[in-house]
Amino acid sequence: MIAKYGLVVERREPVEEDLLDEEVIVIDVGGEHTSERMNFDHHQFSRDAVPECALSLVLKYFGLYEDARLFCDWLEPAEWFDTRGPNKTATWLGVERELLAKLNSPIDVTLLRRFAAKENHRPSEPLWEVMKMIGEDLLEYIMGTRKRLEYIAVHAKVWELEVDSQAAEKAGREMIKVLFMPRTEPLPEDASAGLLRYIDEADSAAGAVAMVYPDRRGSGYGIQRVHDFPRFDFTRVGGEEDVHFAHAAGFLAKTSATSESRLRELIVGAWQ
Repeated sequence: MIAKYGLVVERREPVEEDLLDEEVIVIDVGGEHTSERMNFDHHQFSRDAVPECALSLVLKYFGLYEDARLFCDWLEPAEWFDTRGPNKTATWLGVERELLAKLNSPIDVTLLRRFAAKENHRPSEPLWEVMKMIGEDLLEYIMGTRKRLEYIAVHAKVWELEVDSQAAEKAGREMIKVLFMPRTEPLPEDASAGLLRYIDEADSAAGAVAMVYPDRRGSGYGIQRVHDFPRFDFTRVGGEEDVHFAHAAGFLAKTSATSESRLRELIVGAWQ
């Protein structure tokens, strides 16, 4: 809300006039969720309700909740932590309760402590400005990722390549999927951005084990295995004349090649 409207934050319990006033945004207090009056509390929900925190309600108001759940892997655990507490959240995650404490960030602790220490937070104050940046980055990430996925859906291709089978019961060869993002004009600032998310979300690209995308530092392409798929080792093609970089760990290569046929050859050559 700070990022959207540049508001002053008052930390207090609302009075009835606040809950009825559409010009006053009430978040995480008040015992009421009526978005048409800009009230966004979740504490009145039953303990068996689907975990939703105040942030969930605000994201729904802006029509961003579904995309946030898709793109922000931290959101669902945050909802659980806020509504169920650390013990049930740890059980839900399948980890020991102590692990959550070990993952605490001192940055989070400081920001929360400083937020709680004052009744008002106003523009130009350091904490208010940090909150504004966090909101701006979150909105930009969610909306930008959606636009990026739509862009990829229009331009990307899914290759099916034949490689040696790793399964003894298969007759020597198998087909794999590779996501190819061609060079477009204008070229996006980060040509590989969103490709992994697209593979995870788009039915047509589901199961892709490698991706090819324009190299922003040259006229060629980057080739990378997806989710560290173990059967690719790009050091196998590191000696090729048109491969100018192959990461020692084998997960990535950069090439000056631009033809689709040559890029396919390099991918097959890196298969092991």
